[in-house]
Amino acid sequence: MTGATLPCDPAELRSLFLFEHLSPEQLARLCSAGRMEAAEPGPVYAEGDAATCFYVLLEGTVVTSRRVGTDDIEVNRTSQRGVYAGAFQAYLGDQVPQLYTNSMRVTQPSRFFVLSADEFAKIMRDWFPMAVHLLEGLFFGNRTFQQVVSQRERLLALGSLSAGLTHELNNPAAAALRATSALRDRVAGMRHKLKVLTGGPYRQSDLDTLIGVQERAVERIAKAQELSPMEASDQEDAVADWLDDHNISGGWDLAPVFVQAGLDEEWLEQVAAAVDSELLESAVRWLNYTVETELLMNEIEDSTSRVSGLVNAARQYSQLDRAPFQVVDIHELLDSTLQMLAGKIGPEVTVVKEFDHTLPKIPAFPGELNQVWTNLIDNAVAAMDGVGTLTVRTSRDHGRLVVDFQDTGPGVPEEIRQRIFEPFFTTKPVGQGTGLGLDISWRIVVNKHHGDLNVESEPGNTRFRVRLPLTASNPDAEEAAE
Repeated sequence: MTGATLPCDPAELRSLFLFEHLSPEQLARLCSAGRMEAAEPGPVYAEGDAATCFYVLLEGTVVTSRRVGTDDIEVNRTSQRGVYAGAFQAYLGDQVPQLYTNSMRVTQPSRFFVLSADEFAKIMRDWFPMAVHLLEGLFFGNRTFQQVVSQRERLLALGSLSAGLTHELNNPAAAALRATSALRDRVAGMRHKLKVLTGGPYRQSDLDTLIGVQERAVERIAKAQELSPMEASDQEDAVADWLDDHNISGGWDLAPVFVQAGLDEEWLEQVAAAVDSELLESAVRWLNYTVETELLMNEIEDSTSRVSGLVNAARQYSQLDRAPFQVVDIHELLDSTLQMLAGKIGPEVTVVKEFDHTLPKIPAFPGELNQVWTNLIDNAVAAMDGVGTLTVRTSRDHGRLVVDFQDTGPGVPEEIRQRIFEPFFTTKPVGQGTGLGLDISWRIVVNKHHGDLNVESEPGNTRFRVRLPLTASNPDAEEAAE
């Protein structure tokens, strides 16, 4: 700020709420240590510069703003006499970086009382030593408390995800274990049946025919269509009747396996036409072992694929083997988070995905965006009390990528809507929330990614909207800002 230096008037200082209880000696010291300056419309100081002065408004209008990406977002505009800004944390000394935390400009000719940061710090320590100690304790205590609770929030989220992942992994792992045990029995039965076949009065041509039928059966299994319970029951009756008509015992035990594999009585007729009648029962039982082993191997493959998919989702979610800043597909991040949270979301919440797959990949910190998705999904499920519809939607809006999380819960009351992004503010019962989830999300989206996070709510329709830039920013600068 450049402007004329004016005479300091102690009486004018006393008229300000900040100095009204000071003694004449203290007012005289302020006038001696500081100065009054006139300022023309324009900038006074810039965010990030060294904080050298403490400003008190005498008259005029000031506007303070914060830098978000390439934009200056207005924080406050006031003409109230006595409002202060600038180096008001100078009393903390070199315990914290002494930088301006916002930018300030004046919109009309204004006047300030100005103290250098060093003089302001010295006066505070001389006049209010106990207050300085209390303010230091409040500042550092609050910062430490926020760090501890923030870490606790992350640990709670990690524990919840670990429990959900363990539950999700247990089901396919147990299925694979059961299928492996059953497969071992079926293979042993096949070895026994093979011994009987090779030791019996069968020609080489008969065995060749069985092998051919076996190969065709395997091909049919791969193309089998899933039947409804009623269709499967009717088909099992028809296959069992065919087996009984051809004097093959235990038809009711064999029929479900054939039906599951997509082998009907017409196919069995083809088997009967391909082999001699005395070979038919052995052929059918041999095929039953073949079908069972193939189905069990399919079950094992499906189970292990699910395990592999969950592991990949966990790796995608955690981003442990990825660079912290990279170009990512938002839909992959959303899918991995939804998969990781499947157990917590529960069966009574319907998840609807409306993804615009024409959206480009964007530069981002994927691990931290996954934390945002986790917080917003967790809040939505909690708001619906585990019953309702969660819609996750992606779109483009004025050159930005948009992610909406919409739930059918009771909504956020208007009187608290402006406070939900404040640190430690929570509507959850005591012990169930730290009040940092939305604060952390806001800082990740706004401070880290230069985006925007807001909420629109009415009963039955609450939507948290995340807007992210499509173009790259400097990750080094972002890290420093964080």
